[in-house]
Amino acid sequence: MNSVREMPEVLRYTAFSDDPEGGNPAGIVLDATGLSDEEMLTIAAELGYSESAFLTVPSDGADSGASDAGRAYTIRYFSPKAEVPFCGHATVATAVALGERLGPGELVFTTQAGTVPVTVTSEGGALRATLTSVEPHIEEVAAEDVAEALAALDWPAGDLDPALPPRIAFAGARHLVLAAATRERLARLAYDFARLEALMHRLDLTTVQLVWRASADVFHVRDPFPVGGVVEDPATGAAAAAFGAYARELGLVPEATVLTLHQGEDMGRPGILTVELRAGDQRIRVGGAGTRMPA
Repeated sequence: MNSVREMPEVLRYTAFSDDPEGGNPAGIVLDATGLSDEEMLTIAAELGYSESAFLTVPSDGADSGASDAGRAYTIRYFSPKAEVPFCGHATVATAVALGERLGPGELVFTTQAGTVPVTVTSEGGALRATLTSVEPHIEEVAAEDVAEALAALDWPAGDLDPALPPRIAFAGARHLVLAAATRERLARLAYDFARLEALMHRLDLTTVQLVWRASADVFHVRDPFPVGGVVEDPATGAAAAAFGAYARELGLVPEATVLTLHQGEDMGRPGILTVELRAGDQRIRVGGAGTRMPA
């Protein structure tokens, strides 16, 4: 007789909020052993979240850098349309889920973008996870590509903040950073999905990060994500890490500082991302709360 293979349990957690109605939801499969790429993509598409995470234990079990081999994992991320090399919110959500099962402490995730350590802490009985990005970098973006992005967004060039010039930023995935001059401009988001998707594929972008600077260390952000099959990502850890590198590279913030990013408010899913820069360390630390969602 042919036996039907049982599909693994799929958990649902939100990241960057302690409220199930806030932050960015992610699907999590804590044991994806034996799942094919097609099966992982199918699970991600059925969930419909911007990304879902799939874990396996490294075959060597040891050389990942974790002090405890039982806290080291290989992790893959799938949007409803494709695999992505790194996803911050799904990393935070997964770390919180593991923290509930293993307790606070250090985790190490091997991703397609590189090794990502995560620290899980307990604050007042609630868990919080902070990831450390891979080495980031920033690059110029051609004027014609900025013009095409603005055309797809239906943003006049005069609505940009000249103090925060457009750049492509990377901290595990590539993001085009565009800064709005006003909060009102950021709040109005109705874009040409296919046109922006085509540009993003050409530039190998994961999201376009739209930002507005509220104060010296507080920003509001939004992330259109058509290449992932969703209009907008509610809270984007990978983009937050990339933005931290962008802000430091352009001298917008001190070498050592903590930034607060508010995201999801305009979608009705508010979340808070903490971005830490440390002197002498190019990597970016992105942290936030997380919690399980109802099935």
